[in-house]
Amino acid sequence: MTIAFTETTDPTGIEVYDSIEQRRLQIGASGTVSFDSIDPEQFCFPVDRTCRLETDALSFSQLYSVTVHDETGRTEANFDAGETTRLEDRPQFVGLSGPIKLYCRIDAAGTIDIGLTSIQISTDRETAIELGARSPHDQPVGTITTPPDIESVMEAVAALPSALKTDTAERTWPTLRGHPPLIELGDRFDVPDAVDLPDGDIALTVPPEFSSLYQAAPLAFFLGATIRPGSEPLLETPQFDHSLSTDRPFEDEIATLLKRFFLLDCLTRTEGVFQYELIERTALEDDLPFDLAETYDLSLPRRLERYLEVPFETIEPYIPRWPLTAHVPSTPESATLLPFIVNELGIVRDTSGRPPETPPQPATASSGLVRSTSTVRSTTVRSTSSLQDESAFVVPSVTDESVEHAWFGDAIPQQASKATLEAYQNQLDHREPEESIEILLVCNDARMIGEHDLLDETYGNRDLLPFEIHSEFGIDTTRLATLLSDGGYDFFHYIGHATEDGIRCSDDDLDVRTLESVDLGVFFLNACRSYEQGLALTRRGAFGGVSTYADVINENAVTAGQTMARLLNRGFPLRGALEIARTNAGLSDQYLIVGDGSTDIAQTDGGAPAIIELERTDDEIDFALRSYSTKEFKLGTATESTLHTVNDRHLSPGRTPSSEVTRESLDEYFTWTELPFVVDGELHWNDGIGPVTLS
Repeated sequence: MTIAFTETTDPTGIEVYDSIEQRRLQIGASGTVSFDSIDPEQFCFPVDRTCRLETDALSFSQLYSVTVHDETGRTEANFDAGETTRLEDRPQFVGLSGPIKLYCRIDAAGTIDIGLTSIQISTDRETAIELGARSPHDQPVGTITTPPDIESVMEAVAALPSALKTDTAERTWPTLRGHPPLIELGDRFDVPDAVDLPDGDIALTVPPEFSSLYQAAPLAFFLGATIRPGSEPLLETPQFDHSLSTDRPFEDEIATLLKRFFLLDCLTRTEGVFQYELIERTALEDDLPFDLAETYDLSLPRRLERYLEVPFETIEPYIPRWPLTAHVPSTPESATLLPFIVNELGIVRDTSGRPPETPPQPATASSGLVRSTSTVRSTTVRSTSSLQDESAFVVPSVTDESVEHAWFGDAIPQQASKATLEAYQNQLDHREPEESIEILLVCNDARMIGEHDLLDETYGNRDLLPFEIHSEFGIDTTRLATLLSDGGYDFFHYIGHATEDGIRCSDDDLDVRTLESVDLGVFFLNACRSYEQGLALTRRGAFGGVSTYADVINENAVTAGQTMARLLNRGFPLRGALEIARTNAGLSDQYLIVGDGSTDIAQTDGGAPAIIELERTDDEIDFALRSYSTKEFKLGTATESTLHTVNDRHLSPGRTPSSEVTRESLDEYFTWTELPFVVDGELHWNDGIGPVTLS
């Protein structure tokens, strides 16, 4: 069982334990406890386990966001720290959002007191309080072992939807889509007891080939569908059959269906437990051939049938921007990648591509100081260290579908990231920093000290985030190897020189490939041709980072380093930070992500990270918000600005339509937010102090 309840005596109450996430929640309460409670299936919310308390008070020593729901689960109010509210003398649910999701069903009048570090719930009389707990399930519950034949792998992939917590439209909320179980290849087929095989009535028939199976996996996961082999691809439900054999490639058909079903379920969920305005619903509702409130109460097959009535061109402009497209080789080994891709509802495509029209070219020293090791001794000659030839590079056949296109195949991708299985696996046992975010800055060229000083100021400028910055200058290979292997840093930012064969140190080059392992989270190797070294970091323990294809000019590298640092500091994931830096800060295509592009080093002050896009008119200013998904705020999160003059709650990741705002309201907004903003295509930084300059 994922969630376990245990009585405690010090303090008196209950401990809730999440065996997947290894999290514990202490609840102080006097009275009697009964573990013979209602079935979780009969609870008003998706929960993993329930229990009952006879008490008149509950206390929580941690601060959680608090939501009050009526007896049917509909949201009535949300509360923050420092607020106090009364419960009425009728059945109500109190939802607490934290590392473990908890719901308290209370049928007596009482008071909720939300302090700065704790929460107290008291009732006017002793009463029965039902507790329901749910794991956020960000970690996989187990590992499925499968032989490498197509039939066995198909059976393993069909078990991934066991991580879904509901088949209602609410499963578009990230917290109701747990991490799928892992897959590994072995001699026999084995499914852990903790993995429940799908028992729904939806099935996908796909051709018995790895490419089709992998491409169908995200849709099968989202629908909770079983997978069957067959020559004619088909979506089957008790209500209808829908052919997947069209003039389009199979991968396009699957991607279109996934986007269609996801968006329309997002609209339908606004009639559910959490009712709220959504700009996508406002734009589309009048064009839908069905009523959303009525559709919410239908079974999944009946909802899907209605969704297929809507012309795709009607809804296409409002589909959230997909965070990930994964280009996956059609081999048995690629089955091990699917749980991580499906966890983001990533679109899967084959590894088809073309040679780049212009492969990366090394910079010349005449353009300025170049960050390659050959320029350390002489900056008057062209860099002579080797550069991969044109045949080593590939451009995926599709590059404009998602925020990140992750290339899992051979060759070095352009217009995509170089993803590695190890980068995802490295994060499975990672726990959040206990006290602070540990950052290592290494500057191995005295001429680049200015970049270090800029970064030292950048990483520490958020009062709410405890950064610990450790700086090293001109270190040798032994020292750098020790820092990487034993330092335990959350982020490593290197400033200096590199080649394919090593990172430049004071005595020689350190080849990361010679290290047994590294204890490192995210990295930014701001040096020439650091791709191979970045790749090696992910193979040996790192989560992901940014490297370069070829030589970069020092002046450009300084801008790149500071821009990426500021964006990561504000909670953007690697994929979002790199896109913004390329689009709005002149970051060259020489930089690419290696490893997991969704990884980050910090969390935002609230909600999904976003950037403001402004366009000046004669009298007013057009305001739009572009949001990005993260590991915490995945696809389907509802995001909005706090600018009170606009209604822009939207599905993240995505961009809102422009709204006219006054300079006065914008100045007030910038006083209370530190989001970066773009004016006329140029990136600006807001420190949240007074009006900003829009020129």
